[in-house]
Amino acid sequence: MLRSSPLLATPSAFGSFSSSSNKTRSLISTTNRQIAKQLAAGFGRGSQKLLWRQHVFSCNTVYGNGKVNYGSPISAVMIDDSSTMMTSEEDTENIGILDVDPALQPFKDHFQYRIKKYKDQKNLFEKYEGGLEEFAKGYLRFGFNREEDGIVYREWAPAAQEAQVIGDFNGWDGSNHQMEKNQFGVWSIKLPDSEGNPAIPHNSRVKFRFKHGDGVWIDRIPAWIKYATVDPTSFGAPYDGVHWDPPPSERYEFKYPRPPKPKAPRIYEAHVGMSSSEPRINSYREFADDVLPRIQANNYNTVQLMAVMEHSYYASFGYHVTNFFAVSSRSGTPEDLKYLIDKAHSLGLQILMDVVHSHASNNVTDGLNGFDVGQSSQDSYFHTGERGYHKLWDSRLFNYGNWEVLRFLLSNLRWWLEEFKFDGFRLDGVTSMLYHHHGINMAFTGNYNEYFSEATDVDAVVYLMLANSLIQSILPDATVIAEDVSGMPGLGRPVFEGGIGFDYRLAMAIPDKWIDYLKNKNDEEWSMKDLSSSLTNRRYTEKCISYAESHDQSIVGDKTIAFFLMDKEMYSGMSSLTDASPTIERGMALHKMIHFFTMALGGEGYLNFMGNEFGHPEWIDFPREGNGWSYEKCRRQWNLVDTDHLRYKFLNAFDRAMNALDDKFSFLSSTKQIVSSTDEDDKVIVFERGDLVFVFNFHPENTHEGYKVGCDFPGKYRVALDSDALEFGGHGRVGHDADHFTSPEGIPGVPETNFNNRPNSFKVLSPAHTCVVYYRLEESSVENKNSTLGSVSETLQVAASKRENVEESATVVDRIAEENPRKTNDKKKLPIDRATPKSIEEPASVVDKKIAATKLEDPEVKET
Repeated sequence: MLRSSPLLATPSAFGSFSSSSNKTRSLISTTNRQIAKQLAAGFGRGSQKLLWRQHVFSCNTVYGNGKVNYGSPISAVMIDDSSTMMTSEEDTENIGILDVDPALQPFKDHFQYRIKKYKDQKNLFEKYEGGLEEFAKGYLRFGFNREEDGIVYREWAPAAQEAQVIGDFNGWDGSNHQMEKNQFGVWSIKLPDSEGNPAIPHNSRVKFRFKHGDGVWIDRIPAWIKYATVDPTSFGAPYDGVHWDPPPSERYEFKYPRPPKPKAPRIYEAHVGMSSSEPRINSYREFADDVLPRIQANNYNTVQLMAVMEHSYYASFGYHVTNFFAVSSRSGTPEDLKYLIDKAHSLGLQILMDVVHSHASNNVTDGLNGFDVGQSSQDSYFHTGERGYHKLWDSRLFNYGNWEVLRFLLSNLRWWLEEFKFDGFRLDGVTSMLYHHHGINMAFTGNYNEYFSEATDVDAVVYLMLANSLIQSILPDATVIAEDVSGMPGLGRPVFEGGIGFDYRLAMAIPDKWIDYLKNKNDEEWSMKDLSSSLTNRRYTEKCISYAESHDQSIVGDKTIAFFLMDKEMYSGMSSLTDASPTIERGMALHKMIHFFTMALGGEGYLNFMGNEFGHPEWIDFPREGNGWSYEKCRRQWNLVDTDHLRYKFLNAFDRAMNALDDKFSFLSSTKQIVSSTDEDDKVIVFERGDLVFVFNFHPENTHEGYKVGCDFPGKYRVALDSDALEFGGHGRVGHDADHFTSPEGIPGVPETNFNNRPNSFKVLSPAHTCVVYYRLEESSVENKNSTLGSVSETLQVAASKRENVEESATVVDRIAEENPRKTNDKKKLPIDRATPKSIEEPASVVDKKIAATKLEDPEVKET
């Protein structure tokens, strides 16, 4: 471990320490979506090791000392002021994440180093800026702000030789508005009010004009600008910065508080611009009034908004950001966006924002890149040379070890939280940030050496730790999601443990698994064990957001799941006035099963992209030269799901019921997840999640009558959700009013004698290409003769089973067993079970063992 003081970003030190070699840093990268595709074969099964798997690796992490160049007041310097280095060896000795995952012990030096650097950076903020939270209020100082009867404008541009502010207010002549530069490269000017009116009117255009070392004057949009517009009538016109400071009468005032943080996020990923049914760009207010009610009606609790930050290239999906503090003007003004967020809060919906801090647009005239005029990295927002340029993204890469870059990005997060009341973020491109190689050509296998080595960009890791610490301190109930394909251990653990601090990580391997199956396997080749292991292969104690498809799977050149399944028959076969063709029949059934299986087994939260809930056909294609600048495929055809005789309504209804099921039973937030059977012959997967029992029959033809399924608790079970129900376009083959009584299995407390390691079982009807969920009736419901429910919709109104601790659950089991020891003998028998599922080698959980031990003491529960 490096024992000397590390290089840190300081007010007079804008350089950064890096442990990588130039060779490592020069590796190029690709988009995370491209990475996911390249790594699908190697990542799908072994990339995310569970914590109980042991690793024995030697620590080969090397940290080298960097030479320091002095000579300018703004330079990279070695911090030797002991007053700023408050972190002691004891502070970094007890690292909580090593207790959570002992397999990380060989990399203790790495964690100590990055924790020390994180804490030292926070100490520097405390000394020079009043703390991390104050440091992240940069938007109150930089850019245009009201101060003492005037407007003060500040811009960090150390490479500039002279600077002016220009705009409509001075006829674009800055000769009378020269700016002054301080020792840190910050230019400033105060423009006093004139006769009580601001010198720069609200909603007027402004720019930053400066002369660089070659003596050339250039105009740029201010880095901290809060609004930017373009002339829509002029093709290819550059954006202009706009001074946004509306009078009180025009400012939107929030009316509704933030809704409570949900136990588990059910996320609706949406793009405002393409949310209209018409071939045009939609507005924030139209989205709020027309689309948000749809999202609420489908029982989502969270909306993730894409493309909010201004981006001059519409087809970038919002990922080539040009103006980080500005709302995308295509869909309206900042006040319009506030209206949308407030409307969402009034509907009980949280709003997450897609934030891009992994890179920036390469645009010069209207982007942050315009401030780079060939200066050194310490005087720029970006790294120089190959390390600062993403060749495949054609974008610039931030220098996360730079003081002003940290101010800019951390303030950006606080700005969106406080000014617009966002409830959290999804951070894009995290894999590219974590490693100097950006994940390109890396088949992550789960070997911990892949995550903790010279390839790790510690500056970026520390920035993410600071970002998550800031977000949690400002908004403790915030939700923060990382888009990471590598599965880095600790990404989803708290910062105080030594983790990076995200709440969730996107389970990016899952959609690739489904694409592989749909493209390359017929139904008979589907492996139940492979599907089950792919969806459960995630790090214990680190939460994931699962999804079958997102916007990535919808863009031009790819297909949605619905289009993979039904293709051109979606144009002619979706009318329910005629019988469904075999293709439509199969497609409808598997569309429901794939999305629900992903939701139920793939993570602790769920995400769906706008329109996929009802099987939106075709693909997304933004206006471009290749399609004649058409918006035809850059919209959502809501009329399809609204037309009563079309089958899209059935897929939408099932999506609504999926979310309602979690609303009632909270299975997504449950830590109980047990796969009891993955039968390759029957093509059936049986698992428990929370208090529910899930039965998925992926067989294309075989319906299993009297199919025995294992369960935890004894009692009476009924259907909670059935994909074959008539209201979901099915055939209604499963009876929803049938009572399924359990039978004890084997010797209590001896899992190997149980049925599929489960202490109880009951029998069901499992139709082909159908998934059915069962819930156990509470004791009061069992005794109530009038508790029969006639449909799935009624079933979903049943109160969720109580989620109690192990001892309370065991007591409930004992009480039911004592009061109704053989009640099932008096009931009508279910059809004889004709299936003999094989048992999988999975030990009983601690919960199972404790319950089994309790039941063993009760002679009434013994098998007769």
